[in-house]
Amino acid sequence: MTFPVSGVEVSPIVPPLVALVVSAFTSMGGVSGAFLLLPFQVSVLGFAGPAVSPTNLVYNIVAIPGGVLRYVRERRMVWPLTCSIIVATLPGTCLGAIVRIKYLPDPRAFKFFVGWVLLYVGGRLVCDLVSRAHPRHNGSKVGRAESRDLPVKVARPQSGVASGSSESADFLVRTIQWSWRQITYSFAGQTFTLSTLRLFPLMFLVGIVGGTYGIGGGAIVGPLLVTLFRLPVHTIAGAVLTSTFVTSLAGVIFYRLAAMHYAETGLAIAPDWLLGVLFGVGGLVGTYVGARCQKYVSASAIKLILAATVLILGLRYIGGFFC
Repeated sequence: MTFPVSGVEVSPIVPPLVALVVSAFTSMGGVSGAFLLLPFQVSVLGFAGPAVSPTNLVYNIVAIPGGVLRYVRERRMVWPLTCSIIVATLPGTCLGAIVRIKYLPDPRAFKFFVGWVLLYVGGRLVCDLVSRAHPRHNGSKVGRAESRDLPVKVARPQSGVASGSSESADFLVRTIQWSWRQITYSFAGQTFTLSTLRLFPLMFLVGIVGGTYGIGGGAIVGPLLVTLFRLPVHTIAGAVLTSTFVTSLAGVIFYRLAAMHYAETGLAIAPDWLLGVLFGVGGLVGTYVGARCQKYVSASAIKLILAATVLILGLRYIGGFFC
């Protein structure tokens, strides 16, 4: 089958199958899997023009609702964090789209950019894993869970929670405070606090990178929340996926409008809707499965595999730029 915009020739079964496998795992860490699907499209399918970025965003729009639905049902959504990330990343996403179209239309330069993004994400994850393996015993601090991995189990249901329900008391998120200066919530018997004054400028920069890369920023937001703000991965996943969905929707709209502006240049900027939707269908199932299984997988295991994957891809792309 030949896809109209990208010119890719591949069986229609391949995109949803690949997306299902990728998203089933990455959604456990709050990542839709777009950061891995883009290298697949560039390196395997040969789709490397500017249109690959919005096509990847289309995947996010179709795939993410499955995982978000599961996190909402299990009451593991930190809504204040979700709203704060969305407000900060949306402007950056639109600016990132401009950067991609004007300054990175060349596939070789784009791969070099992608490589550094992946290398940074992987490096942050590795640093976090090392710090948790050798924690500093400086006393207990609010908002930090450096010395232990959160429990991976389903507690016995409390009163009012039906037997067999996944709404475990250990995995419920409760908002304690939400102001323009900070967000505080509880999870698994611990209290976590983060400064929105630190969060906003950082998320704006992430929006720029995510809009350029075509990932909505989720693959960067998640590791930053875990490493810089010391938030448990089991609580940030729903917030990151939801914000990625919103920023991806804005990114697709922006790319579509930009395509009309650059129509005379002959540059393919609009997304390949058919290819993006096929990826999204597989991702829709995968994100739901990943969100459902997340509580049974330790945070360290999730981050270890994610780190290895992105580091290998990042080094490959950077090395390819010089070879």
